[in-house]
Amino acid sequence: MDFRTVAELVEIAESENLKISEVMIRKEIETTGQTREEIFRRMAEQLDTMEKAVQRGLTEEIRSQSGLSGGDARRIRKYIEEAEVLLSGADVLDAVSRSMATSEVNAAMGTIVATPTAGACGILPGCLFTAADRLGSDRETMVRALFVSGAIGYCIANNAFIAGAAGGCQAEVGSATAMTAAAVVEMAGGTPSMSAEAVSIALKNMLGLVCDPVAGLVEAPCVKRNAMGGAIAMVAADMAMAGVKSVIPTDEVIAAMYRIGRDMPVSLKETALGGLAATPTGRALERKIFGKTKE
Repeated sequence: MDFRTVAELVEIAESENLKISEVMIRKEIETTGQTREEIFRRMAEQLDTMEKAVQRGLTEEIRSQSGLSGGDARRIRKYIEEAEVLLSGADVLDAVSRSMATSEVNAAMGTIVATPTAGACGILPGCLFTAADRLGSDRETMVRALFVSGAIGYCIANNAFIAGAAGGCQAEVGSATAMTAAAVVEMAGGTPSMSAEAVSIALKNMLGLVCDPVAGLVEAPCVKRNAMGGAIAMVAADMAMAGVKSVIPTDEVIAAMYRIGRDMPVSLKETALGGLAATPTGRALERKIFGKTKE
C-alpha cells in the first residue's frame, strides 16, 4: 500500500479492486501497527469533532475577538430557509453555510479539525455533512470519506504544499477543496479514477490563490474562501461523477501548484504584507485591532 502520488494511489485501488479509503486504512495499519478498529475509531472521533463545530457555528452566536468574522453561516442558513435561492436546490448553499460555520468557530478559538490546516478547516466537514444528508450516507461511509481526503492530502503534502506560508492559499484552501471533492465522489459511489479527476478539477480552479489574511488573522478573507471552496468541491465532485475529465493529469496539477507557490512572492504567502491585507481598509482594520500595521 505504498504510494506517494495520486496516480500510484489510483493504480493500487483499481488493480486490487479497492476503494481509496480502504487503501488508506491499510496504509495506516502498515505504518502505525495499530488495529483497523483503533484506526477507524480515532478517525470517527475526528468526525464527531467536525460535527460539533458545524452545529456550533450554525446554532450559536459566534463572533471572533477581533470582530472580523462571525454570524455569516447563520445568515446563509436563514437565507436558504426564507428566500428564493438562485441555485436550483439548496445543497451547495448548505455546504457553504456549514463550511463557514466551522471556519467561524475556528476564528473564535473553538475546537476544529485541521483539514489539512486550521485556515481551511471548514471545507471538508461542510461538504461531508451536506453530501451525507443528500445521499443518506451512514456513519461508516462518512468516516471512510475522511480517509479518502487524508490519502489525497498525503499525496499533495509529499509533492507540493499544504501551508499558506509555503505556497499561498492555493496550498490550504486549494488542497482542502481537492481533498473534499475526492471524498465526496467516493461517498457518492464514484470510482478511484473519478475521485482523482475531482481533485484535478477542484485544484486547478484554485491555482494562484494568494494567502493575504487581513491583520494577519485567519478570518478575512479566509472564512469566505472556505465557503467558496465548499461550493467548488461539490461542483467538482458532480462534474467528475458526470464523467468530466481534466485535460491535465492530477499529479501534474499538483506539480503546477508547487511551482506557482515556489514562484509566489513572500508578500502573498501568509505574511499580511500584500493582497487584501495591504488595502487601505485592510490596514485600517489592522490598526484598529492591534494599534499598528506591518511595514
